[in-house]
Amino acid sequence: MKTLVVAVLGLLGILVIGLIVTGVAPATGFKLLLEGAFSDQFAVSQSLVRATPLLLAGLGVTVAWKAGVFNIGGEGQLLIGAVFGASTAQLLFKLGIPLVGTVLVLVSSVLGGAIWAGVAAWLSIKRGVNLVISTILLNFIGLQLLLFGVDGPLRRKGQSAPMTEQLPDSWMLWKPSRQTDLHVGVLLAILVAVAIGVFLFRTRSGYLVRATGANPRFVRANRINPSAIQLRVMLLSGGLCGLAGGIQFLGINGQLTPSFSQQYGFLAIPVALVGGLHPLGVTVSSFFFGALFAGTSNLSRFGGSGSYFVYIVQGLAVFGLLGYRFVKDRQVEFAQ
Repeated sequence: MKTLVVAVLGLLGILVIGLIVTGVAPATGFKLLLEGAFSDQFAVSQSLVRATPLLLAGLGVTVAWKAGVFNIGGEGQLLIGAVFGASTAQLLFKLGIPLVGTVLVLVSSVLGGAIWAGVAAWLSIKRGVNLVISTILLNFIGLQLLLFGVDGPLRRKGQSAPMTEQLPDSWMLWKPSRQTDLHVGVLLAILVAVAIGVFLFRTRSGYLVRATGANPRFVRANRINPSAIQLRVMLLSGGLCGLAGGIQFLGINGQLTPSFSQQYGFLAIPVALVGGLHPLGVTVSSFFFGALFAGTSNLSRFGGSGSYFVYIVQGLAVFGLLGYRFVKDRQVEFAQ
């Protein structure tokens, strides 16, 4: 309870600092943020759909971290997942199977993200390539493949601008209301978060993942190969990021363009850190930042601070978290 109170007060303090830095009066800024995030059904829907890719990619970062591997390639895996999904949609569209096609698009998105993460994992395990470096570099290759796809084999027929075909509504994720962007992918992301929590803390495989991250020697002493566990976890991590791309594609965009991603894969890293690298914490963190994204849109219209406010808050939150942990660790050292 004490930690929760500290976290809430800390985030409120960070918001105040962020507003002051951007030249907005805190009272006015809070009012605009709340209106943009929660004032009506449109605002709430924006908060939820913004949080969805952050949640899935944040879970991808979390499961990898639990196994002691650092997946910094969520952005590339998200983009490749979307490219795989769009390619599958283009192949299946003529068959006229919208419901089955939607499921297959999501499955292919997961597969694409897993393959892209698997490349980095293989390079690390078999060739000794630093995982952080390889995943960072694969982000840029993933972006170039997206640009190649939308300006090449996936480009809409008769269209000179780099973009894919627009999917019809029958292929998109179900929406309870056509007046908002809220779609069933939000619920799917929450169910995935629950499943990841159960996997990590209620199954033997999840225990081995956490043990590998905490002490790989212990795992190896029990005749279990930690590298094999880390490879499987990287595939899972990449699959979650790929699913984020697939849901964004089927839930909001309906087509790919060069500006498809809003940097969700990169932003998922601070989201996961602020969430304490725990599925429940990442869920809360992602919805906080999703609401912040929606509120920032309103703030930029009336407060003049621009859309960069959310990035300032995320940076301050990470620095605040690191400072808090440093103080706690020093207190433990002095107590000993």
